[in-house]
Amino acid sequence: MKLVIFDVDGTLVDSQHHIHHAMSHAFQTAGLPVLPQSRVLEIVGLSLPVAIARLAPETDEPTQARIVQGYKDSFMSARKSAPAPLYPGARDCLDALATRDDLLLAVATGKSRRGLDAMIEAHGLQGRFMSLQTADNHPSKPHPAMLEAVLSETGMDAADAVMVGDTSFDIEMAVAAGIRGFGVAWGYHQPAALRDVGAELVAPDFPALTTAIMEWAA
Repeated sequence: MKLVIFDVDGTLVDSQHHIHHAMSHAFQTAGLPVLPQSRVLEIVGLSLPVAIARLAPETDEPTQARIVQGYKDSFMSARKSAPAPLYPGARDCLDALATRDDLLLAVATGKSRRGLDAMIEAHGLQGRFMSLQTADNHPSKPHPAMLEAVLSETGMDAADAVMVGDTSFDIEMAVAAGIRGFGVAWGYHQPAALRDVGAELVAPDFPALTTAIMEWAA
């Protein structure tokens, strides 16, 4: 058996507009200037309190807490009105991997469990993943705790697992857990940044990613 662990935002779903809108609302509510989208996307993948601390390091803890809550409220409202779309080819990839009896699928994401459950329901992905690890019960990426929990839940060894993600945080987490990391080029960090921290490959699209996973699992 082999184990494929997916990140969510920037890997399976294109949530950049939801993220930037929610962050802009949160910063405005806290009386702070709105940040450019490129700056906000740099922290995607981190747990929300860690991300806010990086985006607003000059603010005190109560202000950061207000930003966190403002982001959560705005993001959930945007999600309900229009769920973030799957990237082209994402469903085909998941469908192809699900046909393999020798593959298990899992998720390790900086999203909350509530947000992850909503994404899974919105796209009809219930039952696809054997393990769902979120920011609620783990340190932020790149700490390896989420991946260690996936391995524990599935009974798999690190040598038989691969982490698929779009940010350097995903790849750094994989390296820290002793798991190989496959990067994707359509997400929020540049391919060079993924390679610099240890990505074995950076797939240009989902068909290429599917092929790479199939070849690795063979």
